[in-house]
Amino acid sequence: MNAPRQIVLDTETTGLDVAQDHRIIEIGCVEVRNRRVIGEKHWYLNPDRDSDPGAFQVHGLTREFLSTKQRFPEIVGELTEYLRGAEFLIHNASFDATFLDHEFRRAGLSTTLASLGAITDTLMMARQKHPGQKNGLDALCKRYEVDNSHRELHGALLDARLLADVYLGMTGGQETLLLASDESKDHGLTPELRALFARAEGLPLTLRPADEIEIEAHLARLAAIEKKSGKRLWPESA
Repeated sequence: MNAPRQIVLDTETTGLDVAQDHRIIEIGCVEVRNRRVIGEKHWYLNPDRDSDPGAFQVHGLTREFLSTKQRFPEIVGELTEYLRGAEFLIHNASFDATFLDHEFRRAGLSTTLASLGAITDTLMMARQKHPGQKNGLDALCKRYEVDNSHRELHGALLDARLLADVYLGMTGGQETLLLASDESKDHGLTPELRALFARAEGLPLTLRPADEIEIEAHLARLAAIEKKSGKRLWPESA
């Protein structure tokens, strides 16, 4: 059975408000399956308008550069076919979903992002996991030791790549990040270990309860610690 597709998605826009007909100018997607990055999709789009000064400071994409790119209706068929049936991992998902839905409507379509697949907001995930802390992408990169030193400006594909690593860190830890990275990087693992990990990928985790001998050895160890320290640090049921 194939593992579900997950697509880490990010957009850049000409501004913050679809009510002012601000437009998407860049879409970046990173596809993840079995906790491995397996592909990417990227589009620059011609919005036929200027970006607000504040938005331009964020993404740095000029109208002149974008004027040679395709318009959203020209890529919408490819985009919807690619997205259909996936789970979308998006940081502050309501923003990107609102803009994509706006572009669908402008193209004369009744499609919404939610109609194409499930939406998971990684910002909400981060807030639940790290309440009261900063949970922007830069803060999460620092927390999960994801290198974002090359992120001078925001870019949809760059940010999707960073978010993919952050998501894998939030949901699996460093050992998973190593396995989910580019196959061309061996990360210091021996060929034997890489082959072992590859064989184990996707297999269910087997939990084996301790037998009587192991339980007796555990209790004896606790008793020895108690005797040496003068107090028991763990209950016998630990």
